[in-house]
Formats: sequence, C-alpha cells, structure tokens
Amino acid sequence: MKRVLLFVLTNLGVMLVLGIASSVLGLNNFARGSGLQMGTLFGFALLMGFGGATISLLISKPMAKWSTGATVINDSADPTHRWIVETVRRHSSTAGLQMPEVAIYDGEPNAFATGAFKNSALVAVSSGLLMSMDREEVDAVIGHEVAHIANGDMVTMTLIQGVMNTFVVFLSRVIGYFVDRVVLKNDRDGPGIGYIVTTIVLDLLLGAVAAMIVAWFSRQREFRADAGSAQLLGDKRPMMRALARLGGLDPGELPKSVAAMGISSRAGGFMSLFASHPPMEERIAALQKLR
Repeated sequence: MKRVLLFVLTNLGVMLVLGIASSVLGLNNFARGSGLQMGTLFGFALLMGFGGATISLLISKPMAKWSTGATVINDSADPTHRWIVETVRRHSSTAGLQMPEVAIYDGEPNAFATGAFKNSALVAVSSGLLMSMDREEVDAVIGHEVAHIANGDMVTMTLIQGVMNTFVVFLSRVIGYFVDRVVLKNDRDGPGIGYIVTTIVLDLLLGAVAAMIVAWFSRQREFRADAGSAQLLGDKRPMMRALARLGGLDPGELPKSVAAMGISSRAGGFMSLFASHPPMEERIAALQKLR
C-alpha cells in the first residue's frame, strides 16, 4: 500500500518509544489488583495518542526533506525552478499564506505538501511530474498542494490521528484488564499474561480500524484540495486534466512519512479502505460537479 497517512509510521514509532519509556519509568502502572486507575489510564492514553501524532507533525518537514532527498529551490536561478517558485508564490498569496519552502526531488510523478504550520510549510514536486505534465497541469497540482496547506490539513490529520490513538490505547487496556481479571481470574497485584496479550492484540486490531477511519477523513480532504486548486486557478479543467494524466501514470512510492500528502495513489479491493486518496475517477467526477 502506497498511501498510508502522513505520519503513520513515524507516529507509531514515537508511540512505541513513549510506551517503552513509560514502562521503564512506571508511568503505565494503572492496572492493579484493587482496580483499574481510570484517571491515570486516560492521561496515559492522551499522552500516547497525541504525543506520537504531535511529534510526527512537528518533524514532518525535515523528515520529508530527508526521506525524499528534496532540494529547496526558492533561491535557484534555474528558469524552470523560478517558474515553480513563482507559481507557488502566486497561489500562496491568493490563499493568504506566507511563502512556503519549495523543493524538487527525483522520483516518479508525484508532489506533496507538509509542515506543522500554515506559514512555514513545504511544497515539493518530483522530477517525474515535471517531465510528464505540461505547465498548466503542474500549475493545478501545485494549487492542490497549496490548498492542502490553506485548509490546515496537516493539523487536522494530526488531531484525528491523536483522537484515534487515544481511543485505541484506552480501550485496549480497559478490555485487557477485563479479560485478565474477570475472564482469567488473575488476582495478583499487577497485570497478568491475559492483560499483556490482550492489549497487544487489540492495539493491532483497533489500530487497523482506526487507520481505516483516518484514511476515510484523508480521502475527504483530497476532494477539498482538488476543489481548492480549481478555485485558485479559477478553472477546474486543469486539475481534471492533471488527475486524468496521473491516472495513467505510475506515481511511484513516496516515503511513508509524506505519502498521504502526495497528489495520487493506487489501492484496490480491501486495501482501498486504508487508502489516503480516492480513485482518480471519483475525484474527476467530483470536480465535474463543481459549478
């Protein structure tokens, strides 16, 4: 699957580190023989849930540069680079944003936007995109990415991911405590094997359900960014042509840290439930309905 959400792997990695640290420091000692310490557990779930998502957001821009090998071109004298930079500047000004960093990276046709704050974002396009499209289509793709920034999509996805993480951590431990104490009759002053196994299994299962929910929100965000590009250009046809062209190209695989902010993806069957982008046909149809 190519289009997992913007921070999924980084977020999970940070959650793992936080979980190990909390275990070492004894911060997750909320399952005892006397009962489940609900307040402590909820605080722990919030820390784990929003900690991973927030840290992933804060490091999203440097991670994107590092993982794609992107080169910032804001001060480049190359004519093509200057056109890209000025296109980003024009759309950013129309959207009421400060000028983002602009970058190019080597790869198959794709583009992405990322960053923790609207006015310190990054817009990057691939060499494959520039070679595969005419300038009007590239203009539309850049408008799409600027619309992501203007819509605050990075922060929105962080909040949704944080809420989902929190519910996963909280519910898996409540159910794990029930299995350990009620089903397996563990009466020791501390969690037993039932608690440990149940929480691990439910972290995975509930995490998969949460990923589906986050992916659904991500797909709705893509429709809004497509419409935002049409609004910035004052014409929906360039974005429709860009999507149609992308539909016939292999977008390549972006690093997972920036995959959800890419312009396109491919997923089919059951895996479409985890796709961060809708099918091209649906996106084009949605644009056709715009007035």
